[in-house]
Amino acid sequence: MKAVVYDRHGGPGVLRVEDVPMPSPAAGQVRVRIVATSLNLSDWECLRGSPAYARIGGLRAPARRTLGSDIAGVVDEVGEGVTRFRPGDEVYGDNLALKGGFAEYAVAPEHALAHKPAELTFAEASTIPQAGAIALQGTKGAAVDRRILINGAGGGSGSFAIQLAKRLGAHVTGVDNAAKLDFMRSVGADDVIDYQRHDFTRTSRPYDVILDLVAHRSVFAYRRSLARGGTYRCVGGSVPTLLRLLTGGWLIGRLTGRTIGVLAVKEGPAHFEPLADLCATGQLTIHIDSTFTLDEVPAALARVGAGQALGKVVITLA
Repeated sequence: MKAVVYDRHGGPGVLRVEDVPMPSPAAGQVRVRIVATSLNLSDWECLRGSPAYARIGGLRAPARRTLGSDIAGVVDEVGEGVTRFRPGDEVYGDNLALKGGFAEYAVAPEHALAHKPAELTFAEASTIPQAGAIALQGTKGAAVDRRILINGAGGGSGSFAIQLAKRLGAHVTGVDNAAKLDFMRSVGADDVIDYQRHDFTRTSRPYDVILDLVAHRSVFAYRRSLARGGTYRCVGGSVPTLLRLLTGGWLIGRLTGRTIGVLAVKEGPAHFEPLADLCATGQLTIHIDSTFTLDEVPAALARVGAGQALGKVVITLA
């Protein structure tokens, strides 16, 4: 089968399409014929090996030669003990532990997958697992008369988070680069900020909830932008920032009547299917920026890594 592989960390240039052996499912696993795989920032980080946490399990060489965790496709074979799926079932899920989505076939644990809603295409379903779980958990606390800010709101998780927060009645501010301001407005943001021109942490009206998808500022900056009783949670960012939030965020938040920390995202169908249901019934909109073929994975990753994607980028296979 064909797969996009890499043997050392670096830019898109280290990727290549190669014929590799067909994987076989072990006990509790299924083999999926891939129809679509969406890209996440985690794919770019693992490719580059940066931040440092992206090298966990593979300090000098990649832990998995083929990236791609948000997969959608058709079950091709099941391993011993699998009871929820059988060959021919249409499935989707976040295969974060094993990855392998940038290939014609991938093996995934049974517990990582869910049946694909019939109302969604494979490409649409592939956009949901990781981004949807982050958006659902990151917007907890959004409500009528509450102000929520989403930093990095122009990407996949952000576009879902804006819609979820608006659905709950919150006033939403989206932060991203200048090229994404109109997109964030179209998704539902009440206010938008170009992070290159304005520092969202210096505001006269602090926020009740902040979901930070690209944390790089100090704990004190986040504290001043957060209303008393408010909650700040980040998902990803520089290692120094994450360490400061893990060590000092709790203390500073407790001393000032705020909750400041890192969002430990829960994985699995129970944490992304509720968002898929909203998409399937038309209550949320899936925004696909662009689609690429397997041969074009390097270009697709470059687009995500450069912060150019409006919503999700998807790899599709015939």
